Amino acid sequence: MIDIILHEPEIPMNTGNVARTCACTGARLHLIRPLGFDISDKAVKRAGLDYWQYLDLSVYDSIEEYLESNGDDGLWLATTKAPRSYAEAPLTGETVRLLFGKETAGLPQWLRERYRDRCIRIPMRGPVRSLNLSNSVAILCYEALRQQGFPDLRSTGSMLESDSVS
Repeated sequence: MIDIILHEPEIPMNTGNVARTCACTGARLHLIRPLGFDISDKAVKRAGLDYWQYLDLSVYDSIEEYLESNGDDGLWLATTKAPRSYAEAPLTGETVRLLFGKETAGLPQWLRERYRDRCIRIPMRGPVRSLNLSNSVAILCYEALRQQGFPDLRSTGSMLESDSVS
């Protein structure tokens, strides 16, 4: 199982894109307040998020509450400040937890220091600050799925080879 954890997300479109990635992959989505937007049923319907019902979604008041409820086994922190690439991380095990910070500030320093050995980054060149949050989530989520052999995902597409080749 993959858990995607967004710490204080600010931009609704990013979280919507992350939610779609979670719905497509079966990853669980965990949101840590404060949120920069409304996720009430009314707001979700108004935004046309027709995949929202396919989410396994939990919301927490703090990162401490998340950790108390879920623990930190399999936890990896995505940060541009990390000393190593995500390709060096074994994103396997019963549960892989991928934690991402808010768009404007990333993860708090105290959290990065607490889990220094679990900080990973997506390699990129400067001077661009970072990738979009939803792109970063998709990259790391699919890397974890790749390392796990894409469990429970559709193994063929609609172009499955048939007996007759045209």
